[in-house]
Amino acid sequence: MEGKAEESPRQKEPWKEAQEHRISPAKKAAARNGSPLASSPAPLEAGPEQRTRKMRGRKRKKLTDVKAAAHKSSSLASHPSSSEAVSELKSWNKREQRRNIWTIDHIEGTKLRMNKRRRPSYRPEDQEAFYRLLEDPVIQSFLEADIFLKVSDKYLLSMVVEYFGRVGLPGHLYNRIHFFLALYIASDMEEDNPTSKRSIFQFLLGREHWPDLYKEFLKLKVEFFHVMGHRAWVTPELCEEIQAQNPHHWVWSRVRQCAP
Repeated sequence: MEGKAEESPRQKEPWKEAQEHRISPAKKAAARNGSPLASSPAPLEAGPEQRTRKMRGRKRKKLTDVKAAAHKSSSLASHPSSSEAVSELKSWNKREQRRNIWTIDHIEGTKLRMNKRRRPSYRPEDQEAFYRLLEDPVIQSFLEADIFLKVSDKYLLSMVVEYFGRVGLPGHLYNRIHFFLALYIASDMEEDNPTSKRSIFQFLLGREHWPDLYKEFLKLKVEFFHVMGHRAWVTPELCEEIQAQNPHHWVWSRVRQCAP
């Protein structure tokens, strides 16, 4: 009788045996090492955090794509520094929005008519960047070749300055590719002449490489336009205001005549 009493402790407490089987080996090891994993539940709440990280990853995906596209385009166009500058576009997208300006349009007796217009986006550093890029040999060759000013008259070039302001990069970062991206969008907005716009590809990307690279340029154009806030319209009054900042510069003498 005494032997049977000694053999039955596990039979008297079967719940302890079941509890031991339910404890995973990882928890047993953590308990021996004094780790807090022994008492903490499984990380079931990691789902929302992982989803947040995925959303952040998607937001950064376009910037990565622009970097790769700019690197490929610039390497074949002999302009290696452009990929670094274009990669800055996305980081300057979320800047402070500019307020509208209300001006008095007409006064008649006690009636007051107000007119709302958007505040100009261009800054002095955008103008400096524009004049600096006019000294670029590729841009100079392009302007000289456009003898009828179909894609580079003074109004289209004024729009480039305003577009620089809407993108909002520091002035020293603007380069040859940014100039042609802005000019292409301006031509899209005002002219939409495929033959004239094709000359931008030939001068920027090279006459031999442009058929292979123009699609990459168009991808960059979409990104540039997105960072501009999809605002391509520039009034003639604003163009003239930009020209009046430096009225004697040779670029503002590019007045389009009657094309043949």
